[in-house]
Amino acid sequence: MKKLVSQINALKKTAIEKTISKKIKQFKSFSKKSSQDIFQELCFCLMTANFNAKRAVEIQEKCGCLFLTGTEAQLAKLLKANGHRFPNTRAHFIFLAQEHKDDIKEKLFSIKDKYEKREWLVKNIKGLGFKESSHFLRNIGFFDYAIIDFHIVDILADNKIVKKPKNLNKDAYLKIEKKLEGLAKETNLTLGELDFYLWYMETGAIYK
Repeated sequence: MKKLVSQINALKKTAIEKTISKKIKQFKSFSKKSSQDIFQELCFCLMTANFNAKRAVEIQEKCGCLFLTGTEAQLAKLLKANGHRFPNTRAHFIFLAQEHKDDIKEKLFSIKDKYEKREWLVKNIKGLGFKESSHFLRNIGFFDYAIIDFHIVDILADNKIVKKPKNLNKDAYLKIEKKLEGLAKETNLTLGELDFYLWYMETGAIYK
């Protein structure tokens, strides 16, 4: 772990730190935004699973309020036109999630236990697993969740912090999250901030 801690601490002294701090500041502002704004961020996270994050940002910017009002067919047509890999499936998930567009802020901000907050999303928003639920929560200002995919697992495995699991089921996810909590403590970062540094180390990019 020492080598990885040193690499992260070195990055914290570069221009990347300012980029990440700006992202974190934007996410904190969601506590003052409407439920509809938060719902649109949920739609972004529904789109990113097994899809390019940069492309998902572009689609989100083009879709605007259609996430809030579109029928499943309208959403599928829009996603397909903009090159989404799974337009029908993601349109279905977004359409079902519209049930919560007016109360998702109240619901999430009222749940105090962080594990219950994520569990509520996994249970009630079709298409969100632990990774994308954690991604969504980070993006609306809750920074104590790890966003774990195999990019992150590869870094941890290369540094002998974890053994690479065959799949990221709930048990595997929570065990790796505990390891990341230790790494976050060593680098004096939240889990949400740490993800940005690890993602940058693996991909050379910073997306939301």
